[in-house]
Amino acid sequence: MKEALMNPRLKIVKHPLILQKLTIMRNKKTDNKLFRELLNELSALMAYEITRDVKLCTNEIETPLGKTIGYKLAKPIAIVPILRAGLIMADGILNLIPMASVGHIGIYRDEKTLRPVEYFCKLPKNINKALTLVIDPMLATGHSAAKSIEIIKERGGADIKFVCLISCPEGFKVFNKEHPDIDVYTAFIDEKLNKKGYIVPGLGDAGDRLFGTG
Repeated sequence: MKEALMNPRLKIVKHPLILQKLTIMRNKKTDNKLFRELLNELSALMAYEITRDVKLCTNEIETPLGKTIGYKLAKPIAIVPILRAGLIMADGILNLIPMASVGHIGIYRDEKTLRPVEYFCKLPKNINKALTLVIDPMLATGHSAAKSIEIIKERGGADIKFVCLISCPEGFKVFNKEHPDIDVYTAFIDEKLNKKGYIVPGLGDAGDRLFGTG
């Protein structure tokens, strides 16, 4: 745990509203509807915090009263959710950055090996020029996240951030070993990973709780 916290590539996004909403999401009594709404809201809050260092360029505009210098993002932003739980996160971030392009990566975890299996990939054409936010509620074993980054790099992506709500030391260690150049943004680092590959205490299976399939 201490080793993970000391790694400069692991960024903990601290905000009172994030912690409060995350607490409600963790509660096993929270229903699917509220769980989805909270994930949507949390994703926007996370995106607001992690885009603080995005570079800008200037442009001249004309207001009703005169000309002034304005600002715009220096490069496009791409959002790439890992299916299926990442979908709701994408909706939340799009509320904040509606001009972002959206790709999708489909990866499922083999229940026996806990290794990732790719079944779908569709990325924006400008992935090589964009700041790419790869999103998934959980960084558990780390394998699916690492595989997704590998896929994006193979297709030309270079400026990449991985965004999750909850992570664990084991998952970050796996991810960081494969992609030591990529920052991980998380709201909370939980205690551990159990034998079934779930984060403890975590919040359960995010996909099942989002879509009522558990």
